[in-house]
Amino acid sequence: MSLADQVLAVNDDLPIRTDKPVHSGKVRSVYWLTEADSRRLIKEKNYDVPSDTPLAIMVISDRISAFDCIWTGEGGMRGVPGKGAALNAVSNHWFKLFKENGLADSHILDIPHPFVWIVQKAQPVMIEAICRQYITGSMWRAYENGEREFCGIELPEGLAKDSKLPELLQTPSTKGILKGIPGVPEADDVNITRKNIEDNFEAFNFKSESDIALYERLLTDGFDLITEALAKINQIFIDTKFEFGYVKDKSGNDKLIYMDEVGTPDSSRIWDGAQYHNGKVVENSKEGFRQLLLNYFPDPDILLNKNRMDEREALARNNELPTEVLMQVSQTYTEIAEKITGEKIVLSDNPKAEIISVLKEHYQLID
Repeated sequence: MSLADQVLAVNDDLPIRTDKPVHSGKVRSVYWLTEADSRRLIKEKNYDVPSDTPLAIMVISDRISAFDCIWTGEGGMRGVPGKGAALNAVSNHWFKLFKENGLADSHILDIPHPFVWIVQKAQPVMIEAICRQYITGSMWRAYENGEREFCGIELPEGLAKDSKLPELLQTPSTKGILKGIPGVPEADDVNITRKNIEDNFEAFNFKSESDIALYERLLTDGFDLITEALAKINQIFIDTKFEFGYVKDKSGNDKLIYMDEVGTPDSSRIWDGAQYHNGKVVENSKEGFRQLLLNYFPDPDILLNKNRMDEREALARNNELPTEVLMQVSQTYTEIAEKITGEKIVLSDNPKAEIISVLKEHYQLID
């Protein structure tokens, strides 16, 4: 069994019964179930949702994206072994902890396989909810260039790179291109202020203005909970991105939930605590892979400059990374996942065959 066989690179070609096109993102693919299958599973599995809720199968892959491109390796490696299972395991762990601590539910109803979630349809809030506890990355680059205001928040003078911020900051940005909001450029991932959200809460898909404070509380409480849990294993939670949405409870009432993924090495920066206290930053997240790419290619501006997207896509398409690079990334993902969950990440010999078998035998979703 070669390493390439253990990687689930293509996840949009599973024979899951659906009457809608498969939606494929950078890492996950979504299969909307037929109305009949959704109703059957809600009844059979007793999911806590209204009987007419649309359900989907969400299948993660081992693909790795950075700088808005998908990267591959030598020898037919189309992803990073263990990455998908590690991401799902970490998200599952935090979602469960959030629920146990009375924060909010997630979109996940069932976990048939380490690569698979059964989710309920949610109406997303059109905000990338970003929280920062340290100044690094894009915020540091902007600060170093003289910027002091971020998302309507004024930062003090004299901050040092990679240092802890005076307080936890929420620096939201747009999720997708939002049109017709005064003062908000029509572009994906642009910084916004709390006032932008308050003045246009319906355009961001909030059901009420009071839900803005709820989303902020869920963001801060979730961040604090992960921070405390990571501190126990000597890891530092630096910054993260959460996403929120609305679903209906069994009685048909709207409720705000966590969705997408939380606290993973893809959506967060996590630093090794012991190394940080010795003055060294060691990344236990995708940021390490980003830094590796910036050091690997002679012209890092291609990766950082949005105006050079064509060159960047060509770079990703035409450069297979050495196997040891992808295995280094695999080690980062699986080790941090094992530390967080306390459980071993097991690599499947053939993840696709396993998924098909589980969904056929236990969920009757494959003909």
